[in-house]
This record gives sequence, structure tokens and C-alpha cells, in this order.
Amino acid sequence: MRVEDALRVAQEADLDLVEVAPDARPPVCKIMDYGKFKYETAQKARESRKNQQQTVIKEQKLRPKIDDHDYETKKGHVLRFLQAGSKVKVTIMFRGREQSRPELGFRLLQRLASDVAEFGFVETSAKQDGRNMTMVLAPHKGAKTRAKAQQTVSHRESAANGVPDVAPEQVPVTVPDAVPAEADSPQ
Repeated sequence: MRVEDALRVAQEADLDLVEVAPDARPPVCKIMDYGKFKYETAQKARESRKNQQQTVIKEQKLRPKIDDHDYETKKGHVLRFLQAGSKVKVTIMFRGREQSRPELGFRLLQRLASDVAEFGFVETSAKQDGRNMTMVLAPHKGAKTRAKAQQTVSHRESAANGVPDVAPEQVPVTVPDAVPAEADSPQ
């Protein structure tokens, strides 16, 4: 159909002539409401963005001569991040003479990777970058859904054990009845 004829038909129907496939030979056009077309394409784009998975990278910094208790604390943070479904960038910061001993940082990163192997895997191996050595850990597939399922199970268990499902501020407080005035007065 000629463009002029298509425009006339669209005007008679009180609609717009919209080009939907400009790369096709010949280009494909439809007679429709352009506002509705724009709205529907925006809705499709929004829906596709919603279904995309957002990758969150958390960072945990360590020193090569970290104490055992501090290491356990940092490892706990890394485990929590992995269980939540986030990637973790572990950074070893070297200062002064520590820079001449990068094997200390490498061994520490290997130790951390083996300690959290149940929850995540090494996505990017350890590499030296100036004064820092970095490694990226990624959670195993489905870690986020497992964490939500485990949270739901513990939530149900606490409800079954009689633990109220309210915040501490919302727990009703029972106040004993007031003591009669005669008991308070000295005799």
C-alpha cells in the first residue's frame, strides 16, 4: 500500500500510522494508537528489567597478619554475604615490608576460599594489584533461594514454638492490678 493511502486510512479511523519494522523490505507499518503503542513497549521494557538479576558485590578487607579471631569474624561476614546471594570481593592490603611477602596474602586467600567452599566458589583467582591482592568469590547457584527457604522454615518453627511473630516494641505488656491503698499506708 502506498504511504499516502495508509495515512488517509489511518486519519479516517482516527488512529496513527506507526512504523513497527523499519529494517524490513518494504518497511512494515501498522495503523494503531501511537500512545498505546508507546505505553505497551515501555511496560515490556520495565518487565524485562524487573526479571534481570541484579549482581551485588560486597567487599571484605583483610591484612596478611590477621589474628585468628579477626579472621573468623571476617569469614563470618563473607559467609553471610554469600548466603544472601551476593558476590564478595576479598582484598588483602599490604603495608610497608609486607609488600615483599605476597605469598602470605595468597595463602590467606586460599585458606578463606577453602573455608567458604560450601557456600561459594572462586570466580576470579587471587591477583596482585599494586599494594592490594584481590579475589572474587561468587555464591553457588540458588544460594539466595535456599537462604529465603531456610528463613521461612525457621520463621515457621518459631511460630510453632509459641514465639510471637511481632517486633519487641509490639509485644503486649501485662501490668498487675494496682495494690489497694490500705496496704500501702503505714499503720
